[in-house]
Amino acid sequence: MPFSTPMSLAIFFVTWFIVLFAVLPFGVKSQREAGDVTKGTDPGAPVAPRLLVKALWTTVIAAAAFAALSIFAHFAES
Repeated sequence: MPFSTPMSLAIFFVTWFIVLFAVLPFGVKSQREAGDVTKGTDPGAPVAPRLLVKALWTTVIAAAAFAALSIFAHFAES
């Protein structure tokens, strides 16, 4: 392993949050687009944000990115 355990966890969590912010806008439909604006809310608020699905996709993508980084670091130090 090219990184220590605490460094690996830090890299993974930073990668996870970066990927999360990239994944959040996918598939979002605003209340205005859906034609169902609830009184007292912003018309741009999402109808169904599907955060659990996005968190799962974020974990899969971040794990793949971390694995690629680890492989690159392993071969770069050789």
